[in-house]
Amino acid sequence: MLFPTIEFALFFMLVLPCTWLLNRRNALKKAMLVVASYVFYSFWSIPFLLLLFLSSLFNYAFGLLVGRSADPRLRKALVGVAVAGNLMPLCFFKYYDFLAAQLQALGALAGLQLDLGSTGVAVPVAISFLTFHGISYVVDVHRGRVEASRSLVDLLLYVSFFPHLVAGPIVRASEFLAQLARPSDPRNIDLGGSTLLILGGLFKKVVVASHLSILFVDPVFTNPQAYGTVDLILAAYAYAIVIYCDFSAYTDIAIGVANLLGYRFPRNFDQPYIALSLQEFWHRWHITLSTWLRDYLYIPLGGSHLGRWLTYRNLILTMVLGGLWHGAGLQFIVWGALHGVGLAAERLLREATDEGGRFRRFLRGELGQTIRWLLVFHFVCVAWIFFRSADAGSAVDYLGTILRRVGDGAPLTASPLILVLMMAGFLTQLLPPSAYEAADGSFRRASVAAKVALSTAAIWAVIMLAPSGVAPFIYFQF
Repeated sequence: MLFPTIEFALFFMLVLPCTWLLNRRNALKKAMLVVASYVFYSFWSIPFLLLLFLSSLFNYAFGLLVGRSADPRLRKALVGVAVAGNLMPLCFFKYYDFLAAQLQALGALAGLQLDLGSTGVAVPVAISFLTFHGISYVVDVHRGRVEASRSLVDLLLYVSFFPHLVAGPIVRASEFLAQLARPSDPRNIDLGGSTLLILGGLFKKVVVASHLSILFVDPVFTNPQAYGTVDLILAAYAYAIVIYCDFSAYTDIAIGVANLLGYRFPRNFDQPYIALSLQEFWHRWHITLSTWLRDYLYIPLGGSHLGRWLTYRNLILTMVLGGLWHGAGLQFIVWGALHGVGLAAERLLREATDEGGRFRRFLRGELGQTIRWLLVFHFVCVAWIFFRSADAGSAVDYLGTILRRVGDGAPLTASPLILVLMMAGFLTQLLPPSAYEAADGSFRRASVAAKVALSTAAIWAVIMLAPSGVAPFIYFQF
């Protein structure tokens, strides 16, 4: 069930009033939302509902065990078992076939015939986000950041809550479980802001991302040999816009939907393409993932407290594992490694230059900031080519084709519509938070009739501009 579909609209039209009718009966409301979330997931896979339930039950039990244990060594051992237990389904469903293929290839090079078989099953939708939520919950119980939930229903809802279940944002238990303790307060519902987030998300996904993908990005990446250098470069820029509009659209809609139901989610994007460094980019892009990687991977590895070279190692390893989390393929590992090496190089440059020196002053000047933005943006776009390509070899071929086709005089196939969509998509992430706050204020002051008319007109416009059949969100595969 996709957000921008009639099926979801009907589903939400039923869930929303039921949620508020049951608001004063909080336990019953939460149980209803668990059922609704399982129904939502069943549209993707009924068999994997058992995996969803068992994961929740497993983390509920280990959360209680860790919370009740007074022995530090036992608590640490329990957390280790819980983390391993959360990782086992992820490794089996998502990485076994990839690892088996790599081992079989290595065996063939050594003259060995290995037959490691395959799982023979599709990767469950949302398994990565499911794993992240489970691990963070048990680890946070161990760290004392959240009390172990004594309510199985609360933990079932935390793990399965349908707005964030499939593609985030990654919500911490400490942020969500506290909201379940009492009925939602209608005064905390930002109707205007939620409506604008949902409408904006629909526009970014249905109008910008879907059209750019169908009309330009997919054809070029499928057969780059048929296009000239300018088209290939434009397609790389277009994909940077597509993945931003697609993923930020999902999280915007998720945040808006959750707020209408009475729950607040953290912000997940903050104008990432205006970043002046890779570090800043990751402070702005998929914020809940980057902070998760920092808190549960980078810091446990030692963070920046083990010396310069081990800090660089930790940065690179964290991003490589972050890349591998996105998919079982060498192209994702390369994508993560590029960002890891880039982050380490930035840190090395900062440490090697004088804080008040001429070079630092130049970088802070207008020309220096422009150069930094250009370098960071194009680095990110080049890395996206690996992320989008079917495999690492295809990404290398794509980049090689750009270089080989320079000056070949191939005709430009990108239409004016493509350029307009790219501009519109880029502008959506240039809008500062103050623009949304101003729009929210105007929406709040409007009459009920005006609010209904505006929302109806916006939805009608999106429907009219939508392509036939909207593809799933990109991050559903992760």
